[in-house]
Amino acid sequence: MSGPKIPIRWGDTNSRYNEKDIKRLVREADTQLYSIGIFDPFEYRSRTPEELNGPSLLSEMTELTGGRAFTVENLNDPPDIAAKIGSELGNQYILGYRPSNEAHDARWRKIKIKLRAPKGLPPLTAYSKTGYYAPSR
Repeated sequence: MSGPKIPIRWGDTNSRYNEKDIKRLVREADTQLYSIGIFDPFEYRSRTPEELNGPSLLSEMTELTGGRAFTVENLNDPPDIAAKIGSELGNQYILGYRPSNEAHDARWRKIKIKLRAPKGLPPLTAYSKTGYYAPSR
């Protein structure tokens, strides 16, 4: 996968993009994002709202795209996390459907994927985009 890499540093007041802009860009992009977050322990975090909400915002950003956010608990974790991400990328399915709403209004349409595990298998989890923009024409 390729595309622009936008480093996000929560609490940075000099960024060109604010949280709302980034969410809009992420929703519009046809890119799946995965993140690996390394955060200071909670008691050492500064108290700005952006830094306190950083981990949940990072998760929200990646989930919008159908990806996932991983948090580093131990500095030895990144290789295992990278292997998990690689495994997930290698075990993906592409689903398609035809929406019942055929309006070409360029509006955001929410989607939700639900799985039914066959008997005898453990519960399955699907990670997918949370929606898409309808075509404008």
